Amino acid sequence: MSYFLVIISFLVALWASFNVKSTFKKYSNVMNQRGYTADQIARMILDQNGLHHVSVERVNGNLTDHFDPSSNVVRLSDSVYGKSSAAAIGVAAHECGHAVQYAEQYTPMKIRSAIIPITNIGSNLAYPLVFLGIILGGIRPLITIGIWLFIAVVVFQLVTLPVEFDASGRAMKTLEQSGYLDTEELKQSRKVLTAAALTYVAALFTAIAQLLRLIDIGRRN
Repeated sequence: MSYFLVIISFLVALWASFNVKSTFKKYSNVMNQRGYTADQIARMILDQNGLHHVSVERVNGNLTDHFDPSSNVVRLSDSVYGKSSAAAIGVAAHECGHAVQYAEQYTPMKIRSAIIPITNIGSNLAYPLVFLGIILGGIRPLITIGIWLFIAVVVFQLVTLPVEFDASGRAMKTLEQSGYLDTEELKQSRKVLTAAALTYVAALFTAIAQLLRLIDIGRRN
């Protein structure tokens, strides 16, 4: 049963990834009527929130956009920076939402940042520890430690949901109130951000399926 869930979660993750890329591509061809580019919108949103110290830079790649709190930089990908589509503007506004979250010390964001080290350890060592425990004759402590490390991965994915949904909510609220986009363009931005949000839901589902698989393996051995 757990193996079946892993397969299903893998297929869901593939669909979510395809969905966000195809949705973004679809609305990347529709330019906003006011002529704003995504990096211009990002700069205006940051300034409106008093984040004049946060810069906006270009980063290589497609949809590799992110906010780097260590250097206070909103990095927009080649498919977003300088582009005037509602899709690109929605993505840029979303990343600015993360910058505002950091500035306001948004609690889920603080929790996610705090557990990143243990999450990295868990994602790299959980499976090796469980299988090492099995290979060495069913050493229960190793199997248990591996499972608990992967639980940290699940918790990280769980906390990521409110962080990402809140950033998208902030983005859409700002775009609606500012008048940067018209009604139809706002709908396009929302569809892109909704598709992106589903990738995080899929990631959580995948992590839970993998955790159940680990528990099942550990119990049977």
